[in-house]
Amino acid sequence: MKLSLIFLAFCAILPAQMPAPPMAPPPASGSAPAAPPADPNAVVITIGDHKITAAQFFDLVKALPAQYQDTARGAGKRDFARNLVELQVLADQAVKLGLDQQPDTKLQLEFQKDNMLAQAMFLNLQQNATISDAEIQAYYDAHKADYESLTARHILIRVKGAPMPAAPGKPELSDDEAKAKAEAIRKRIVGGEDFAKIAKEESDDTSSGEKGGDLGEFKKGMMVPPFETAAFALKPGDISEPVQTPFGYHIIQVQTHTSKTLAEVKPEILAKLKPTAARQAVADLTDKTKFDLNDAFFGPAPPAAAPVPSPAPPAK
Repeated sequence: MKLSLIFLAFCAILPAQMPAPPMAPPPASGSAPAAPPADPNAVVITIGDHKITAAQFFDLVKALPAQYQDTARGAGKRDFARNLVELQVLADQAVKLGLDQQPDTKLQLEFQKDNMLAQAMFLNLQQNATISDAEIQAYYDAHKADYESLTARHILIRVKGAPMPAAPGKPELSDDEAKAKAEAIRKRIVGGEDFAKIAKEESDDTSSGEKGGDLGEFKKGMMVPPFETAAFALKPGDISEPVQTPFGYHIIQVQTHTSKTLAEVKPEILAKLKPTAARQAVADLTDKTKFDLNDAFFGPAPPAAAPVPSPAPPAK
């Protein structure tokens, strides 16, 4: 079956009619085995002279928005097939009436064709983009903080006026009082008392305090700056001096400090660099193509950005 552009375009609006996927019950013990996969060349839908094979059906499913694909492969497979039948019936009827020859329809069909081809070309450029080892290394070196993380725990002594509410029954402490209390707590921990026990008793961050002060794993950019700076400067096991933030004073203990290696994050870096390389390839192709935009219709082109001057070499 020749799959027309209108066929694919209509698929995007049909899933709204499809039922939501039901909650699947857990498989019963001794249940029948799953049906074997269909022969990809088997004709599974016939619409007049048109035929759709199993392979074509699943290719059409792939053209759906991601949130509908599982339903169209499973509980909603027959409903989707019925939608395809209705779509082809309407498309055939439109051709019989000559609607495909109307100027606006022809323009939209041509646009849809170009749009699909452009998407296919962009994916081709992205998949085949060559990223050098030097580019990968440079990205890694510039973004090492993105691949660095800590696990830590803390005890917070809240100051009066902090953006978080005070715990019921606890006095409001001035800045000096909160700092003095935090210093006293640090001495207790350094002296051998259990960090987690003190956190449960004293921390004004009740959510982490219930877990012995545990904050879990976090990266740079996830905590307020003074806390982050102090935490990432600590060695695992060290107990910080009181660290002031808008919330009060924190006693921090880093438990682990890990940095992913280049080898570990290389696939992630490639996934970020390849689309950028593809966009640059699009820009290069466009620059090599002669085109003209009517300034009277679109307005004048914005001025080109001034090139960034290279730094002068150091004086000898």
